[in-house]
Amino acid sequence: MLSPDQVRQYILDNLPCDHVEVSGDGAHFEAVIVSAAFRGRNRVQQHQVVYRALGERMREEIHALSMQTLTPEEWATR
Repeated sequence: MLSPDQVRQYILDNLPCDHVEVSGDGAHFEAVIVSAAFRGRNRVQQHQVVYRALGERMREEIHALSMQTLTPEEWATR
């Protein structure tokens, strides 16, 4: 079973991020992800970027991932 810290590290290893928070119970996770890679992309495309970063883990280890994706500019205005 994965820990939230492991999921956070998988995201950081494969996606340049300004900020990543992950919580969860080992199968279902919630994440706040801030990355310049999200600029110019709609929410679906942003989530696809994260899914690609996680790769096969999304099929094999992570059963559900709820995400809030933000650009650095959106994060700064929160």
